[in-house]
Amino acid sequence: MNITLNNRPETIEGIDELSIQELLELKNFSYKMLMVQINGSTVKKDDYDTTSIKEGDKVAVIHLMTGG
Repeated sequence: MNITLNNRPETIEGIDELSIQELLELKNFSYKMLMVQINGSTVKKDDYDTTSIKEGDKVAVIHLMTGG
C-alpha cells in the first residue's frame, strides 16, 4: 500500500488497508496527544480503531504540545 504520511511517500508492504491505530503502532507514534487527519479531514481519537487508511490516502499525524 502506498500512502503519503506527513508529506512523505510511504510504502507499507503486504497490506491493502489498515486502521489509524494500526498505523500509529506500526510507525511507533507513541506521543499521548496526537491529532490525525486523512485527506484533510480530522479523525476523532475514539474512531482510530475503526477508521481505515487506504491506498493513496494522505495521512497527517500531528503531535500536540501545551505550554505556557
